[in-house]
Amino acid sequence: MNIHQLSVSHDERQDRLLLRVNTQDGLEFRFWLTRRMALRLLPAMDHSVARLEAAQPGLAATDASSQQLLTELKRNAFLQTADFATPYAAVPQQLPLGEEPFLVTDAQLSLQTNGNLQVIFQKKMDTATQSCQLNLQASLVHGMIHLIRQCVANADWGLSKQEPENRQDERADASLLPQQVYKH
Repeated sequence: MNIHQLSVSHDERQDRLLLRVNTQDGLEFRFWLTRRMALRLLPAMDHSVARLEAAQPGLAATDASSQQLLTELKRNAFLQTADFATPYAAVPQQLPLGEEPFLVTDAQLSLQTNGNLQVIFQKKMDTATQSCQLNLQASLVHGMIHLIRQCVANADWGLSKQEPENRQDERADASLLPQQVYKH
C-alpha cells in the first residue's frame, strides 16, 4: 500500500480524532483515535521515529539526547518541505474497512529491517478482533505526529501541557521493548 495523503481532524461530536489515510490506489482507511489512544500513541511514535532516524546508514546517534536532536532536525527538515496546503482528497474509490471509521483499541508499533515503522491498529470487540497494518516511512511518521499534535492542541484536551513529562517516562519504558503495544 503506497500512502498518498494523510489527514487528521477532530470530530467535536465524537470527541475523537479521525485519522484518514488515502493510498495511490484510491483506497481510504479511516481510524478513530480516542483521547486516551492519542495520549499513548504520540510518545510511542516519537520514540519509534527517533529509533528509525538513528538506524539510518552513516548516522551514529547512540545516546538518547543525540537521537532526540537528530529526530528534531529530521522533523524540521521534513516540515519545511511537506505539503500541508493541498486539501485532502476525500473521494476514495473504496473503503476497505467499511463506511464507519475503525475504532482503534490497541496499537502495535515495530521497526522493520527495511527502515519502515509497522503500525498495526486493532479493534477488539466481544467476539473478534479486526486489525489493519500500515508500513510507514520515517517521513510519513513525522507527518502523522505533526498532524495528530495539531489536532490534539485544537481539541483542547489538555495533552500539550502534560506531554513533555509523559514523553520522557514513556521513552524510558519503551526503550526496553522491541515491539511496543498500546491498549485502550
